[in-house]
Amino acid sequence: MSDDFIRPEMSDDDSYELDSSLIERVLAVVRLDDTLGLTALLKPLHAADVADLLEQIGASSRRKLLALWGAGMDGDVLSELDEGLREEVIHALEPATLAYAIRDLESDDVVDLLEDLEAPQRDAILQALGDRDRVAVEHSLNYPSESAGRLMQREVVAGPEHWTVGEAIDYIRQDPELPEQFYHMILVDPMMRPVGYVTLGKLLGSARNVKLKALCEESFRTIPATQPEADVAYAFNQYHLISAPVVDDSGRLVGVITIDDAMIVLDEEHEEDIMRLAGAGDGSISDRLWETAKQRFPWLAVNLCTAILASRVIVQFESTISQLVVLAALMPIIASMGGNAGTQSLTVTVRALATKDLTSRNMWRVIRREALVGLVNGLLFAAALGAFGFFWYGSAALGAVLAVAIVINLFVAGFVGVGAPVILDKMGVDPALASGTFVMTVTDMVGFFAFLGLATLVLV
Repeated sequence: MSDDFIRPEMSDDDSYELDSSLIERVLAVVRLDDTLGLTALLKPLHAADVADLLEQIGASSRRKLLALWGAGMDGDVLSELDEGLREEVIHALEPATLAYAIRDLESDDVVDLLEDLEAPQRDAILQALGDRDRVAVEHSLNYPSESAGRLMQREVVAGPEHWTVGEAIDYIRQDPELPEQFYHMILVDPMMRPVGYVTLGKLLGSARNVKLKALCEESFRTIPATQPEADVAYAFNQYHLISAPVVDDSGRLVGVITIDDAMIVLDEEHEEDIMRLAGAGDGSISDRLWETAKQRFPWLAVNLCTAILASRVIVQFESTISQLVVLAALMPIIASMGGNAGTQSLTVTVRALATKDLTSRNMWRVIRREALVGLVNGLLFAAALGAFGFFWYGSAALGAVLAVAIVINLFVAGFVGVGAPVILDKMGVDPALASGTFVMTVTDMVGFFAFLGLATLVLV
């Protein structure tokens, strides 16, 4: 095998990464303006590896690479790119080059790319497509953003419900417009409404005279074209679907969604929740400095305001702290433990809301369980902190204050960690986006108030 091929290497965390020597060779030929050498290096690579390479090099090198190799760009590379970087790469390519690159993509991938384009580039791409493909893409773009209509591909393998296996196989062999990958043949009635589907395995393993209706899968279900893509991904995950037909308001077949597209959406939803829990917005490592700062600033500002609010609780006990300075060193322990416990409950709850495992039927049971978990852990840590206060500072009273404060704060943390995201979800606010700041504020304020209030009553 040529050295120009990517060689997967095992890193310290046991994950595969792009060969750094290959990246260096690519950068070297870019600096030399060697178009032929660059093409020789990139042509053997998988589209996903080219996308990784573009994400790992700097912006100036990336622009120069695209200027040299833009004509060789494959539409599959654009599909593999991180969304933020994809927009940059798309804008760096000439409309004619871009149109040529996406000529062989399926309709759902073309729609995904067009969503990132401004009107002039979008129009140029649409004009470059064949009449049939252009109509299909324009029809998909008419559906709401992030809906099943945008996610689906228009290339569908379908046939009348009265066909036999032999008729279906003959049709598939003769159809020049088959999608690159498909898993089912969809059966439709005379009104083009899906009534079932048959897997390719059953189709190829059955006698020619068998009726397709006798081979239909029990997992069959249709998806409305206006359904949010997050709900589509949930349905695929929940019901173990491989593909599902998409229907319009009249129940007629308009497209199909396959498991690869649904799982990409599910992965994006999980990634988005993680980023929002940290207040990092929808950013990625490919975003520019100003964009990243702009995404993170609002929630840092909110954190500043809530930290000031928590500090006002401390101010109320200035005289207590002045008499017992050791309290200033110990009170972060209570607040930190409460924040961590609240974040644990919060993370579990946001995940359960996203997967629809947490509903109104089991909500109070989950809240009660998390509050009791906080209480149990609080009692366990109370023993440790009580002993710490007694043996380290020689004060049984201080140990008792630490013990009671940690029990109170961990109990409240468990309750708020579930309650906050549930309430925000009911209000129509994304719980992943807003819950973290709210939970941390409550646990800080309760922790400070419980610890310093008890210290005022017992120690002063």
